Amino acid sequence: MNVCPLDFRYGREEIKKIFSEEARLSYQLKVEAALAKAHAAVGNIAEKHAKKIAEKANVKYVNVERVREIEKEIHHDVMAMVKALAEVCGESGKYVHLGATSYDIVDSANALQMRDGLDIIENGIVALKKSLASLAEKYKDAIMLGRTHGQHALPITFGLKMAVFASEMERHRKRIQQCKEEICVGKMSGAVGSGAAMGEKFFEIQEKVMNELGLKAEIPSTQIVGRDRYIFVISTLSNIATSLEKFATEVRNLQRNEIGEVAEAFEKKQVGSSTMPHKRNPIICEQICGLARVIRSMLLPAWENAIQWHERDLCNSSSERFIIPHAFILTDWILVQMEKVFSNLEVYPEKMKENIEKSKGLPLSEAIMMLLVKKGMSRQEAHEILRISSLKAIKEEKHLREILTKNEKILSLLTEKEIEDALNPENYIGEAKKLVEMTLKNIK
Repeated sequence: MNVCPLDFRYGREEIKKIFSEEARLSYQLKVEAALAKAHAAVGNIAEKHAKKIAEKANVKYVNVERVREIEKEIHHDVMAMVKALAEVCGESGKYVHLGATSYDIVDSANALQMRDGLDIIENGIVALKKSLASLAEKYKDAIMLGRTHGQHALPITFGLKMAVFASEMERHRKRIQQCKEEICVGKMSGAVGSGAAMGEKFFEIQEKVMNELGLKAEIPSTQIVGRDRYIFVISTLSNIATSLEKFATEVRNLQRNEIGEVAEAFEKKQVGSSTMPHKRNPIICEQICGLARVIRSMLLPAWENAIQWHERDLCNSSSERFIIPHAFILTDWILVQMEKVFSNLEVYPEKMKENIEKSKGLPLSEAIMMLLVKKGMSRQEAHEILRISSLKAIKEEKHLREILTKNEKILSLLTEKEIEDALNPENYIGEAKKLVEMTLKNIK
């Protein structure tokens, strides 16, 4: 019986495989193999025993079903894995897990698992950034209204908006690189972090295990790797999710009937509403927004898991079984969904122009103000004249041009041609085009 929507609705198989029960077992067995090899390398066990353990330490010989069966009897998941591995190793089985504690295995395996998950997340970021960069390039001259506080502000270009998004994703790509540095850490230092069970060759054993796994050692540690590292990773995934919700919210707002400047692609047989046949809802963006909130909710248990009794308690274990797979799988999912939205986005430059025209020149009030200042008027006086003129245009439902060309103070400094030119949105987008070009160069 499927209960979690990850089982039947959300998530890609590529990343689900990494966080599956079988994969978790596989990563843990890989750590056990590395430990046996390290013991052999320092002379603690015979080479033949290490080879046997390494040969059998995979899901071909140690399967999930057998581990579950043992766990039902002993009520300890890691020890169940250890017993299942030992029983297929024959005489060599007595050297399985030698000197280790459970979380030497679990945390080192977690690091391997999250490293592989971060690789997939990074690929998703790169793909989305590419789609955003393509839109930025294509629409770098497409003038539209910028909006602040939900109100018309100044003209920008749609390309500039997309460049801002692309730049944000490039920052996230760099953060994922930082996450790999932060999380690619394991331990083989035993129950309280002292390495006592490994004996005098502890440091050598731990180093060899970590080198085999491609990890760094947590020095010093308690029984576990510091959960501040996990907070960093989950926080980064939450940060990415927040950006994606922001992007999706922008598409949803620009798709509103009152604006109509972009729209999610709508498939030929797609249904928008079960009762309103005309509806064309931005459902992918709405899904992204909803799932982003779930990802961010994983932050609270991640923070609380860092609070441990003394050298360690078990409170982190159960919640991490939820938050790590869910945060990774859902972040990957909404990245892919967001890329799908932007790679198929319908953009309507004519509607953008129409909305500017409907604004009756008001978004260019700053342009007139700056021109008046250039002609010698104080900035404060120019601002007040434009404020009063704008309110008058709104109240009388007139174009700002009509109000300005009847103002004697303005006409004493500006010609009607100068006013007309200043109210042309194409003349007041600053360095938008150059900013796009600079961004595209910087994020390659």
